[in-house]
Amino acid sequence: MIIAGFVIGISSLLFTDHMAHRLREKEQSEVELWSMAMSLEAEFNTQDMFTRQIINSKSNIPFIVTNEDLKVLGSNGIPDHVLVHPDLLRRVIERFSSINTPLEINYYDGATVYIFYGESGLLKMLVYFPLIQLSVIVIFIMFSYITFRSSKQNEQNRVWIGLAKETAHQLGTPTSSLLGWIEYLRTQPVDQSVVDEMGKDLQRLMKIVERFSKIGSETELAPANINEVVGDSVAYFRSRIPKNVTLSYNGLAIAPLRGMINVSLFEWVIENLLKNALDAMQGVGTLDVHISDDANNIYIDVTDSGKGIAKANFKRIFEPGFTTKTRGWGLGLSLSRRIIEDYHSGRIGVHESEIDKGTTMRITLKKADV
Repeated sequence: MIIAGFVIGISSLLFTDHMAHRLREKEQSEVELWSMAMSLEAEFNTQDMFTRQIINSKSNIPFIVTNEDLKVLGSNGIPDHVLVHPDLLRRVIERFSSINTPLEINYYDGATVYIFYGESGLLKMLVYFPLIQLSVIVIFIMFSYITFRSSKQNEQNRVWIGLAKETAHQLGTPTSSLLGWIEYLRTQPVDQSVVDEMGKDLQRLMKIVERFSKIGSETELAPANINEVVGDSVAYFRSRIPKNVTLSYNGLAIAPLRGMINVSLFEWVIENLLKNALDAMQGVGTLDVHISDDANNIYIDVTDSGKGIAKANFKRIFEPGFTTKTRGWGLGLSLSRRIIEDYHSGRIGVHESEIDKGTTMRITLKKADV
């Protein structure tokens, strides 16, 4: 479509330029014929009917007839206010001279007359028409491309939504079965602390199923204590991180901060940031989750002492499919950005990072009471 549009546009430009050139030659011939009739009448001092008819013919070509002192002797298609204003008249004469070479008529008494002429309205329209046509073609191509891209994006979204809902449906049966087995284990003479941890993992799995089932549905936001929501995710990871990783969190030691969130989806983002941080540290280092605020916003910083992110990749890490890991689809941060920015009207990004020293990812949310 783009190639076809440009071919049509260029062809139109070339054809219209040819037509404009032909029309310009015709108009020049008309003015030359008119000046020739005036010259003949002046030379023979006669008023031949044929030459007088040519001279009196009204043309749609604007022109000004002046003497050697640029005093106006006659005109056509020039407003009166221009003719009586010296500065405006001079500008029009200069513009006509830049378009066409003035014609000179020498009378029998030695007087010289000059004809300054421009272009007719039809010729101007013919010159500018291809540009208008080309603009319309470009706008049409852009609109078609945006529509096509939007339809493809919507199709891909429908595929992902269908896949997510089908995944949630498929996981429903085994999670229900596992829930029954855990209840059975609670009645058996086994270490109940292990059963409790299994129960926590199963609850986490059921939350994941719930998240997948909500994809594509309208996201409902409600006021929530950000400290507790983040703290729940931190508490879950605390007992499951490698022994050489230190995890710290300040949220439970500061005043509660409330934000408008969807708890299930927001926890998904926090968990994804924690998983990425743990992967970057490769089992050794410090992981700090820090909450702060100002008059309007809440800030959640996840800082690791891992391998860091190159500055060139600060934005690329949020692109679907981009990953530095040997496994995974590279969708975690892309989904996280969509959840935070599209659903929660917040921001997520790399706050700071240095190779081999670590990275701080920051989530910014509006306060619920602002």
